[in-house]
Amino acid sequence: MDTVPVTNEALGDEESTKNRVLETAAQMTQDLGPTKRICAHLNAFHAYASDPGRSVETNHYCAHLNEGSAPSLPPTSSRPLSKLKLTDPSTDVRQCILYDSTGPNARLIGIEYMITPRLFATLPETERRLWHSHVFEVKSGMLVMPRPSGMPSLAWEKAENAEMEQVVHLYGKVYHLWQTDRGDALPLGEPQLMTSFTEDRQMDWKQTVGKRDERMGEDSARKKEVREYIEVPEVHADADATWKGT
Repeated sequence: MDTVPVTNEALGDEESTKNRVLETAAQMTQDLGPTKRICAHLNAFHAYASDPGRSVETNHYCAHLNEGSAPSLPPTSSRPLSKLKLTDPSTDVRQCILYDSTGPNARLIGIEYMITPRLFATLPETERRLWHSHVFEVKSGMLVMPRPSGMPSLAWEKAENAEMEQVVHLYGKVYHLWQTDRGDALPLGEPQLMTSFTEDRQMDWKQTVGKRDERMGEDSARKKEVREYIEVPEVHADADATWKGT
């Protein structure tokens, strides 16, 4: 049996010139509409819900599915989903494609959905336990919106903080399809439910966030400082179930 080569950390031959030409032509002629909705690149770390000692650096490319402007329901509310108008501008859903890097040959490793507390409160209890909060990610400086080259840092910091003011309130549901942290060269096994960190003691900050900061030119300590003004929302008791043993 022939040995299958590994290219771009995945099993398979190097992309042919023919396919590169077809790829370029498709980009020039096809609409590729859904991907044009992507409006934010976020970087953070996800832990495996079934094994929180394992974590993966993840690049999120996110799009807004609708808008969210009205006040949220209290975290303890349980308004039926059927009572909400999903076309109402106060409902808010974001959807993110997750990659293992920012390069052109990055591997698509998962998906994440983000919703407002208003929608989270309508979910049944068993469903809510699959979702995580983003408060620690935002307030600790772990969650970053990588600055494009040539963009003034202070101007970008203002834009990043505006994004964090929104994300801090959202609940996320994440599944990873490719366990790159264990060296898989293909997406093997069942999708893995992931979660966010809620305390710095849950991870080796220096070996994860510290190395990320060094590589990407980020400063999570400064981000933590400049985000102090962002108010901490009340987190629903059913969220972040991994860390509560439920």
